[in-house]
This record gives sequence, structure tokens and C-alpha cells, in this order.
Amino acid sequence: MLAAEGRPRPAYRRLYEQLNRLGRDELQRRHALAMEMFRNHGITFGVYPDAQGTEKVFPFDVIPRVVEARTWQRLEEGLKQRLRALNLFLDDVYGRKQILKQRAIPPEIVLSSSLYLREIEGLPVPHGIHCHIAGIDLVRDKKGDFFVLEDNLRTPSGASYVQANRYVMKRILPDLFAGYPVRPVEGYVHELLRHLRWLAPQGVDDPTVVLLTPGINNSAYYEHLYLAKQMGVELVEGSDLVVDEDHVFMRTTRGLRQVDVIYRRIDDEWLDPIFGRQESLVGVAGLVNAYRVGNVAIANALGNGVADDKAIYALVPAIVRYYLDEDPILPNVETYLCAVESDRRYVVEHLEDLVVKTVDASGGYGMLIGPVSTQEERDEFRRRIEAAPRAFVAQPVVALSVQPIFDGGALRPGHQDLRPFVLTGPDVYVTPGGLTRVALKPGSLVVNSSQGGGSRDTWVMAEDSHEGDAE
Repeated sequence: MLAAEGRPRPAYRRLYEQLNRLGRDELQRRHALAMEMFRNHGITFGVYPDAQGTEKVFPFDVIPRVVEARTWQRLEEGLKQRLRALNLFLDDVYGRKQILKQRAIPPEIVLSSSLYLREIEGLPVPHGIHCHIAGIDLVRDKKGDFFVLEDNLRTPSGASYVQANRYVMKRILPDLFAGYPVRPVEGYVHELLRHLRWLAPQGVDDPTVVLLTPGINNSAYYEHLYLAKQMGVELVEGSDLVVDEDHVFMRTTRGLRQVDVIYRRIDDEWLDPIFGRQESLVGVAGLVNAYRVGNVAIANALGNGVADDKAIYALVPAIVRYYLDEDPILPNVETYLCAVESDRRYVVEHLEDLVVKTVDASGGYGMLIGPVSTQEERDEFRRRIEAAPRAFVAQPVVALSVQPIFDGGALRPGHQDLRPFVLTGPDVYVTPGGLTRVALKPGSLVVNSSQGGGSRDTWVMAEDSHEGDAE
């Protein structure tokens, strides 16, 4: 927000002045009002490690993040480029495997991924698109440059909180919007439904779309309920659907109704007990066969996890160059593959300086943050890396950009990242803004809500200020 003490950057100037005018007590009152609105609207998330399965109000910071128009334009171009390349990659590795045959990337890294589904090799997907809904995590370093930290191409969550943050901000601090040409985020739900309907099997003019949830105990259940309600589609659980002669039907009070498109928020292995884990109680028996013969469309497609694998993430720049013959607009964070001997040697010798991640974990779990780790923790990770090198990658600690957080009546710096949502279908749509997640624990670099993080409204400008760079 500030270029120097007391000197706001151009994009934040009006905001900075208005926050000062409001003062501490008024900001405190409005923050309390925001949390009350979140409670009253049931805007929550579940915490899995908590033995009680605690559901908490989603933490919210009242100070919005501002992104200048020209900065956003470049991010949008980079996100569209990345999704085009990743969709081509998924279509190729489950089909002809040209990128592997030509060894443009190491085949052994791809084929050894625990998230690679051999069972769906050769399975056609509608329009050749595997990832219809993506959440790409971006970080900004101390120089102001954006990097991709992680790709989420399976069942990314957080889009509902983008909507909720804007809804609450407009009501508790409408005066902050004055003079800011902020782009709306409310169009996401309409675009999501449009992209889902487009996926319907050929010949279906008025498709029935449903959102398939694991149920009320899922950590993102609020989001499932919100999105289904806003799209005007049924929220269903596995027990609400039945497959008959390779067609999917929904049980209703008027009898069975055919389903054409399923937006699923269930992981691959739990989706169909015949295809995946037999003990699944949340899936639909026979669903994958109905999908295989083309009688139902599923978003996202099965098998996308291979592109989420953090070892594959390190190869995305090469993937972009291979399929698009372009340099990546958005660079990766430098990444060491422990499966590569020279990288592994470097990692085990420099654990105190690196962040080590397991390739298939998410939510901020399974990590070692070297600079704040103990010798015992580093020794444990060293043993684990040597025992199973393919399971780990490492990255230098990224000095995430900071912005003031309103905490206990005072302002202090907090680290943040950004998760824009990208829809791929008849066209590619990028939400103007996305979810800015904030590390609310003082000094923390972990922004995940399950690890004590929160979020704030993200303002993408429709036009730039004319006083220099944004941030």
C-alpha cells in the first residue's frame, strides 16, 4: 500500500485517505459489523484436523487489495496462456503422449505421479477440455513481480468467498468505493453456469446441471450450497443420483429426472465406487461408465490431478513452450525436483533456507518451512526425502508482498497471495480479481484458512490511475 512511510502508492491514495478519515474506532465498528454479517449469512469453512470438525466463520480483513488495470491485463493474459497449455498437456498425456515420446519433459516424472490415472487413458472428453474450472495461486515478491505458486485443476475452492467479500464490503464500507472504478465480480456465477451448460452432450438443448457435493461435513460445503443456489441448479449428494443403462438420473419428488452435466466437488477416487474406492459412500455407482459413453458431462474431468502434482508444476514453463511455442507470461517460483539427483543433493544440504512440499498435498499441509524449522524437523524431512525423493519438491522462501491488516484496532503488515478463477469452455473467462488470502498470524507466510489465514476483497481497476505504478 505504501511506497514509504506516509506515502501511499497511487492506486491506494484515495483508500489511504478515507481509512485515515474513518479512524480506528469506526474501522473497528465496521469490522465487527462485517464479522456479524459473515456469521448471519453462514459464511464458514470446516477445519479437518480439528477432532470436532469445527466450522468457523471465514476470517475477513476490511482493507481491500487494489490491482491496477494494466497489471491485471498482464495477469489475465498469463492465466489464459497457462490454462491453454495445461489443457493441451492433459489431452496429450491421456492420449497420444507426444510430449513424452519426444522427451520434451521427463516421461518418468509424469508417469510416476500418484495423481496420474492410467484407467482413463484414451477416454475422450467433451471438446477436448479437461479443466473447466481452475484456481491458480499467484504470489507477488518484494520487487512487485507476480509468480505462479500453484495450479489447482481438480476441485478448486474459494469462488464463493470472492462474492461474499464483495457483498459485505459494499454494505459496511460503501464510502470506500467512492472514486474507484472497481470491476464487478458478480458475473462469475453467470459465467460458470454458461460454461457448464455448454458442456452438455450433443443434442441436449436445455441441459439439467447439478452440483455434486460430498455433503454437509465437507469443509467447502458453504461454497457448494452458495454456488448451486446462485446458479439455480440442484445441489445433490451421491445418494440423490442413480445410473440406469449408462444414463444418470436425479431422484425428485416427481420421479427420476435425467442429468446432463455434473459440476462435481468430489475427488476422483471417491466419485464412483466401481471406478475408484469401493468404500466410497459419497460417489455414484456407474457414473464413470455413463461419462465414458458420453451421456453425461463432468466438470472437472477425471485425471486432472497429474497437472496439480507439484513436480509437474516445475515443468509447466517447458509445457507452455512445447504446446504454444511461447515463453510463459507468468513465471514459476524456482523449484527443485528431489527426484533429480543434483536437485536433491542441493535440497538436503540447504533445508534451513528452503520450503519443502509434498507433491500431492494441498491446504498448506505436509510442508517444511526451513527458516522457522527445528533441527529435528529438518532431520525428519531429510530422511523422508532420501527414502522417497519423487514425493518432494523444494522452493526458496518467497518474500510474499505485504499489505496492512486491521488487527485489534491497529494496522500491521500481513503477507498475502491471490487465487484468480479461470473458466475454460466456449471461451476463457478470468474472474476480475479472485480470492486474496491473507496470513493473519503475525509473521506467518501460510495464507490457507485451515492454517489461520483469512481473506479480503480484491479490487481490479477498470482504468489506471495516472500517477505511476500501482504497487
